[in-house]
Amino acid sequence: MCHCKCNENSDLSALDGVLKEYAGVKGSLITILQKAQDIYGYLPTDVMYHIAEAIGTTPAEVIGVATFYTQFRLKPVGKYLIMLCQGTACHVNGSERIETAICEHLGIKDGETTSDGLFTLKNVACLGCCSLSPVMMINGETYGSLTPDSAIGVLENLRKESNA
Repeated sequence: MCHCKCNENSDLSALDGVLKEYAGVKGSLITILQKAQDIYGYLPTDVMYHIAEAIGTTPAEVIGVATFYTQFRLKPVGKYLIMLCQGTACHVNGSERIETAICEHLGIKDGETTSDGLFTLKNVACLGCCSLSPVMMINGETYGSLTPDSAIGVLENLRKESNA
């Protein structure tokens, strides 16, 4: 049972297998958090408290690790997570224009999710695809050599697929 004062009500039993697998394994907190995020899509507060209790540490330590690493999300994300590269090559090749077009088209800013829950935008430091710059990755699929129009085209195709 969660002893946090949050209003979340996650199915904590979904994490039982992970906690059993890593019980007593030193240095496994990051792995447990990654697997929890895979299960829930993000790291709800009650899940982090549950992990702390299960591995015998404090909620502050678990939350500290979750907030330190950018790979972890503390809020739910849309069906499509848009990771827009802002690395040097992408910046030089127009990533700011891509971001402006996406923000205007979707009506959101970096870190926000559309009201329909379909898209979340997250600026990232580098996706490691510099030869494709500017580039974005959506749910593991890479889209490169973007223009503002082509980026919007990708989003509209995903929207159509989602409504089909």
